Amino acid sequence: MANDIGRAVATAGGGEVLRFPFAEAPATGTVVEVAPGILWTRIPLPFRLDHVNIYLIEDGDGWAVLDTGISNRATREVWEALTAGPLAGRRLTRLIVTHFHPDHIGLAGWLCERHSMPLLTSQTCYLGCINISLSPNAMGDKPYQDFYRSHGMSAETAQLVATQGNGYLHMVSPLPPTFRRLVAGDTLDIGGRPFEVMSADGHAAEQLMFYLAEENVFLASDQVLAKITPNVSVWAVEPDGDPLGLYIRSLGAIEKAIPANALVLPGHQLPFYGLHERARELAGHHADRCERIAYACHQGPRSVAELVPVLFPRPLDPHQLSFAFSETHAHVNYMVGRGELAWEAPSADLMRVRRPG
Repeated sequence: MANDIGRAVATAGGGEVLRFPFAEAPATGTVVEVAPGILWTRIPLPFRLDHVNIYLIEDGDGWAVLDTGISNRATREVWEALTAGPLAGRRLTRLIVTHFHPDHIGLAGWLCERHSMPLLTSQTCYLGCINISLSPNAMGDKPYQDFYRSHGMSAETAQLVATQGNGYLHMVSPLPPTFRRLVAGDTLDIGGRPFEVMSADGHAAEQLMFYLAEENVFLASDQVLAKITPNVSVWAVEPDGDPLGLYIRSLGAIEKAIPANALVLPGHQLPFYGLHERARELAGHHADRCERIAYACHQGPRSVAELVPVLFPRPLDPHQLSFAFSETHAHVNYMVGRGELAWEAPSADLMRVRRPG
């Protein structure tokens, strides 16, 4: 989601190998052309990660919009300022949403209705947002809270995680009743230019990305960020899932599909050059975390909760702890799947992992 601790943790290399063609982000309510016919603006967020990048792509007599910001009065006011200011005189033609996290889809319903434009997104994004909106209290069911507690989470934090759907509702306006599905492998024509549609998992299921080969521009959403790592978490609805494995796999696929010298337009922070270096740096960051967990488990079996301080040594409030816990669990599941860890007693009331052998 928007306020996730994983995205606020700097990676080991700190992005020293990257080049940033724009020294500063555009001020709120202004735009900057980052490539021919592609504008960049920012929407503030009321979180530690305090912004989301929005891109506008020239589309005939108007602009196609990529992502929205959360649904609140401040975001609506920024969009009003944009359409009355730097975007005045040209319509918004369609809205493309990369994934269902509130900072990217939150204002989709309001924008589509206000500007009479269609919504384009993945099926997973649309249905994921609808599902949370229709059943915000689903995670409060006993099986889900039992899952978190069985891995050492306190009752307080388990309750917080279980009620996050309510917070989601406050950040997302009701979606349009219909959408156009985008699928990896599609070519999306925007203003006569072919954007290759890609998708990746790990941070968000079927997160969309777009590559404009003729300009060598890669709209990466949150999959590859310059100086922070995307949140990659295990959630109770898929307790044995391997989102980290999927995320690492996506980094290799991105390297194969996109040239090293592409201009990367990410969902947060500054556009940059150095895609392959950054993808390898992110993979190395997670490898380092796995080594830390392996060392801790060499000392003896550990629950997921007991491993959280290994990866997140600073004090965490309950909200931050919920994301740290779920991200730590992603590393544990990844290592179990690779045979580097094993569950000591899979049916125990308190589950712990150990080094095999």
